[in-house]
Amino acid sequence: MGEIQEPRNILPIVAAFSRYPAALAWGKAQAEAAWGEIALVSEPFLLTETTYYDQEMGPEQYKQFWAFSQLRSSADLPDWKRTSNAWEQDYAAQGLWPEQRPLNLDPGYISEAKLVLGTTKDRDHRIYLRDGIYAEVTLHFRRKAWTSWPWTYPDYQRPEYHEFFDRCRTYLRQQLTS
Repeated sequence: MGEIQEPRNILPIVAAFSRYPAALAWGKAQAEAAWGEIALVSEPFLLTETTYYDQEMGPEQYKQFWAFSQLRSSADLPDWKRTSNAWEQDYAAQGLWPEQRPLNLDPGYISEAKLVLGTTKDRDHRIYLRDGIYAEVTLHFRRKAWTSWPWTYPDYQRPEYHEFFDRCRTYLRQQLTS
């Protein structure tokens, strides 16, 4: 029988997207105020792989990743997702933009072995955590590279994303050994 032990801490991240730089800045400010300093920020990537969100968010969305400086427990992912959903609703209620959903915030985390995203949608490859939140292993780190699964969103297969996730993984490993 294996010995029960607590998992190592992880690096919290947020995948934020919008067509409005002001919306991304607002989301980033909320996240920093609640979860602490952001250690790594990606460039904003134009989403070209899907039009799935165009109806509720408008065309030409940009996605940006934020990785937080403080490592945390992966058990907190449901809390982060419920909080980020509330922020999305608060921002939309301000009525600054014509879209029904001007900002999308997807919290998750990076461990040494995987990138996990929180979601409210159940699918065959997602595990229920609690409070209406599921977890999806979106990428895994294998043979020194980020590797996708059949369900991995097309944009998460981009080399530019993987370069940023490499930086995050390196940061995580430095924090775990310091």
